[in-house]
Amino acid sequence: MQKLELSVKHLLVHGMLFEMLGFTYLGPFDGHNIPLLLETFEKAKSMKGPRFIHVLTTKGKGYSPAEKDPTCLHGIAPFDIESGKPLKKKSKITYSEAFGRSLVKLAEENNTIVAITAAMPDGTGLSEFAKQFPERFFDVGIAEQHAVSLAAGLAANGARPVVAIYSTFLQRAFDQIILDVCLSNLPVTFCLDRAGLVGDDGPTHHGVFDISYLRFIPNLLFMAPKDEDELQDMLYTAIEYNGPCAIRYPRCEVMGVPVKKHPRKITPGKSEVLKDGNSLIIIGVGNMLKPAMDAAVLLEKEGISTKVINLRFIKPLDEDLIINSVLECKTVITVEDNVLTGGVGSSILELLEKKGIDNIKLARIGIPDRFIESGCTEVLYERCGLYSKGIVERAKKLLTSASMYNPGRLEKVRR
Repeated sequence: MQKLELSVKHLLVHGMLFEMLGFTYLGPFDGHNIPLLLETFEKAKSMKGPRFIHVLTTKGKGYSPAEKDPTCLHGIAPFDIESGKPLKKKSKITYSEAFGRSLVKLAEENNTIVAITAAMPDGTGLSEFAKQFPERFFDVGIAEQHAVSLAAGLAANGARPVVAIYSTFLQRAFDQIILDVCLSNLPVTFCLDRAGLVGDDGPTHHGVFDISYLRFIPNLLFMAPKDEDELQDMLYTAIEYNGPCAIRYPRCEVMGVPVKKHPRKITPGKSEVLKDGNSLIIIGVGNMLKPAMDAAVLLEKEGISTKVINLRFIKPLDEDLIINSVLECKTVITVEDNVLTGGVGSSILELLEKKGIDNIKLARIGIPDRFIESGCTEVLYERCGLYSKGIVERAKKLLTSASMYNPGRLEKVRR
């Protein structure tokens, strides 16, 4: 095994592997020597065929705090230049940290739990798990497809794998999710960190497609928590469930609610009424429950009785609760930090069509059909109408609107 390792290193260090693949290999070079790099690039431009320039750099080179702690300084909020420390201290932990703590707690009681990440142990909150259970922790590098296939193999052999990946990066493993995990109905838990808008990381990192690309996959149970306590319950529910599950949660700090010492199972497909009302229903998904509840308070002040439903399960839907509520109120708003196409709002419309329910006023608030730019998270959510006042404005327009959802009428138009 050692000889094989040395042989691979020899191939890589001397560039033989790349030359065998048809590249002209140049390097390795000091990536911080600008004159040398310029000279090398000019030389490479004059060569024919594919060229491979091997450059060695040190992350954070020239800035002492970054050299000492490159992981912490990888992506950081405004900070003090001298010390490298954030200007504003966190008042609460993040959802990533809450997930990590809950997983460690569950793993102490269940030795079949294993954790998998794709080169993001710190970002996904798995560092503490890796320290406490090194033999049950797998970092596969930037290889999300392999992370999912590995989880499938482990699950098939009795383990309970938890795959923690940013929502936007799980897209890379779409085929493996369907064919390796869900087709065989294997008990793999996907924890989708950074679901929703992520702020400064911008359009490549906004996790706004996962509801659309996961909810139609057979066998998959899909959840979104309103706070850190519900996240712990959902994680416990997923690990105890005999099939594939996904949980999506945001990048932000947690709500600050107490977390139970012992988690409880949530009945699959059961939503929760957070506030009762009879004029309007707001169905919120995960992180969007906070603005939904704030909007309900504002609407109540104007005499609009508002029911707020914590969806909890994106799939399966709580059909009985939703249908009974819709028949009572006749006016519905869905609020989600996912693209509108194929999102939760679409699933509610599909449910109404399936049940033959019409003459309903329904509005969907979510991410519009465009790539969302980089910026302050709060500002980005406001631009998408995903904030309390935006929900209130949409509710008032809907209540005074004459247009109704009527699938029967649409069917006549098609004919």
